[in-house]
This record gives sequence, structure tokens and C-alpha cells, in this order.
Amino acid sequence: MSPAAPIARRFAQLDVFADRPQRGNPLAVVLDAQGLTEEEMQRVARWTNLSETTFLLPPISTEADYRVRIFTPSGELPFAGHPTLGTARAWLEAGGIPAGERIVQECAAGLITVRRDGGRLAFAAPALLRSGPLDEADVDQLASALGVTRSSVLGHAWVDNGPGWRVLELESADQVLSLSPDLAGMTDAKLGVVGRHGSAGAAAGPADGTAGPLYEVRAFTLGGVEDPVTGSLNAGIAQWMVVREPMPTRWTAAQGTALGREGRIDVQVAAEGTIWIGGATVLTVEGSILV
Repeated sequence: MSPAAPIARRFAQLDVFADRPQRGNPLAVVLDAQGLTEEEMQRVARWTNLSETTFLLPPISTEADYRVRIFTPSGELPFAGHPTLGTARAWLEAGGIPAGERIVQECAAGLITVRRDGGRLAFAAPALLRSGPLDEADVDQLASALGVTRSSVLGHAWVDNGPGWRVLELESADQVLSLSPDLAGMTDAKLGVVGRHGSAGAAAGPADGTAGPLYEVRAFTLGGVEDPVTGSLNAGIAQWMVVREPMPTRWTAAQGTALGREGRIDVQVAAEGTIWIGGATVLTVEGSILV
């Protein structure tokens, strides 16, 4: 029996957490994914070879505007940050109209609220699935893999909102940027590293370019591969920070600098405690894909 002929489906590629193309984190979106099998979705994600590819589907929940499945080249994620913002932007650009004031995305992690902040989008940070400090043995091993001393680790925690992130805080942004880690053997680890900027970020004001970034962030995934800009990690870091020390109600984090990117993550803490993770999204490719 001959395989079914491939179908042309609407396709988009976006750059997320940057206001210019090729400066943020790319995302591929298949907008007409209804009817695709999980195996077909995984094959497309392997083929795009981006950190994530998403597939838009009709919602199951009556509260959602759309449903999304999020795939890396090796498997499916229940939630991820830059795919949430990029998918919402692709859905809007394709003519999507939210039922309410805000967009409601359905994913394996549940319902995620996305709001429009001027021309930008922001998602409400989902609850952490795992929090609290790391085991000391893990901290020692991670510090060694990063090539830093244990004494330079100012703090550490689980900040897992789906992907499984752990985070270490180092002494400064400069130390974070100077890392040349040996993480090739850490196949089960997703590690974030954060360090505070000096005077540039100390004034942490509006996330509109008038103040420099408060923190520099780097994210290392399977086999030590570095992710350019990571919404889920920054959401977890923000949730950890606000219960750990006094923080401003709004700040900017920088990520991707070590990779030649210009990622900027806007973090806002609402009066009732919701943490919003936002940034610019740029539509870079529009067309169709045969699947």
C-alpha cells in the first residue's frame, strides 16, 4: 500500500525574545496540524532541528482559544516559554481572534494565559512542579562541570515548570558570560545559570530599553547544548527570586549574549503576585510545509 500523499499545511517561523530577526530564539510553527500523528509531528521537529517546533490544533478545553503540542527534536514537552509566545504570535498573524481579553493556550501542562502588552506578548508563569534547593552533591557536581568553585555559587534551586530546569546563581553576569562548561556527560540535566549585572542592571526599571538588564542568563540542555533564549527558565528564575529576596516589580533579563544573540526577557510582577514573562516576537518565515 502506497503511503498517503503529503499535505501542504500553513507554516511559520519566528524569532522570539528579540525585536530584530536572527537575534532571539527561532521557533517553527505548523498552523494546520489537525490530523497529524504524534510520529509525524516528531519527524517534522527532527527535520526543522530547532530547539522546539509547535503544532496548532483545535482546543479540547472550552476555555482555550487553541491547543498546542510542543516538540524538541527528541521528544515532546508539556510546556515551554518561547514556543508559547511564538505560537501565540503565529496564531494571531494567521487570523486568530481570542474569545476574551486575553489569549488562552491549552498545552499538556494545562491552560496558559497570554496577554498583549502593546506590540509584545507575555505569558503568566505556570506553577512550579518542583522547587526547593538542590542536593549538595548535585551542586558540587554542577559547579565542577561549569568550571567554577563551589564558593562562587550564591544560590541554587529546582525551578521546574515542565522542562525540568535547575538553576545556579553565580557571583556576577561577567562570570556567567565567561563560562566554558563541560556538560557533555550530563544527558539528564537542564541547567540554568544566572548572574547579576552591576550598575547597568541595578536600576532595574521598565523593561523598555531605558534600563539595562538586571540579570544575565544562560541555559544548557541535553549534552550541554546551549539554548539561546529560554522563557520557561526565566519564568522559574523569577518565581525563585521573588520569594528569596526583595525584587523590583519589573525588570529585564538578558540571554543569548554568549551566542551572539540579543535576547531580552521582560519580567513583570503583578500586584496579586502573577509573574508575566514577555518579549518581542518577529515573524521571519511564512509559507507552507508538506507533511
